[in-house]
Amino acid sequence: MLNLPNFLTLLRILTIPVFLEFLSYRFFWEALLVFAIGGFTDFLDGFVARWMNQQTPLGRYLDPVADKLLVITSFVVLGSMDGIPMWLVIVVVARDLLLVLGYAIVYFLVQERFEVKPTVVGKWSTTLQLLTLAVALVTLDQPKLLPAPTLAVFVGLTAVVTVVSGCQYLYRGLVWLQTKAPSITRLG
Repeated sequence: MLNLPNFLTLLRILTIPVFLEFLSYRFFWEALLVFAIGGFTDFLDGFVARWMNQQTPLGRYLDPVADKLLVITSFVVLGSMDGIPMWLVIVVVARDLLLVLGYAIVYFLVQERFEVKPTVVGKWSTTLQLLTLAVALVTLDQPKLLPAPTLAVFVGLTAVVTVVSGCQYLYRGLVWLQTKAPSITRLG
């Protein structure tokens, strides 16, 4: 059954093509508005799920997928439009791909589900990524609205925190995997 939090998550996924359409026509303010709606549904679905006690297994999987789809597509498209540096796109996408690949490898080796819980640094990474995308959209539409180094500061902070959070998740995964070492050696 589809509850309200999961509906809000699906709504966030549906904002992605609209966001991309606005970007393709260089309607940056409209894209920013749709992006903000997507971000607000992210906050709202978690709040409603906790408040109404409607957390579901589907929501636990769907919510991070929706987040990653929105962030990764936004970074790739804005990078291709020179709205943000391509090297930052590579850092953000590579971190997420490495996390997914690492999760898959761990599952293959141990045959056990590894629950990835967000860390404070991971949440800061996501927040900075979203803010960087918003600043990039504003800068593309109204370059004189923000001081010149604003985007560069956000890009730098986002890169550092994204790399740190990736290392933190990698470390946590390796520590967890180390506790499962006896079961791994039995597989070989």
